[in-house]
Amino acid sequence: MNEESQSHTKWDCTYHIVFIPKYRRKVMYGECRLEIREIIKRLADLKKLEVVEGAVCMDHIHISLRIPPKYSVAEIMGYLKGKSAMMLFDRHPEWRRKTGR
Repeated sequence: MNEESQSHTKWDCTYHIVFIPKYRRKVMYGECRLEIREIIKRLADLKKLEVVEGAVCMDHIHISLRIPPKYSVAEIMGYLKGKSAMMLFDRHPEWRRKTGR
C-alpha cells in the first residue's frame, strides 16, 4: 500500500476518472493528444497530484489520480477540465469556434 501522510492522517486516495469533451466529439488525436497529455501532467504537478496512469483516447480521457483529502474530486476535475480547455484554446484559437463534426 502506498500511503502518504498529512499532519494527523495517513491517506491513499486513488481515483479512476473518465472525462469526455462536449457532445463526445472525436477531437483528441495527433498533436492535440500530445498537448492534452502534457497539459494535464503540468496542471497535476501544480496542485501536487500524482498521475498514476492515464490514456487519451479519441473521444475521452482515462486518468488515475492520487488526490489528497484536502481537495474534493469535483474541485480537481473542474480545475483540470477548465484550465486544460483554456490552455488548448489559447494555443489553438481556431478550435473555439468549431461546432459539430
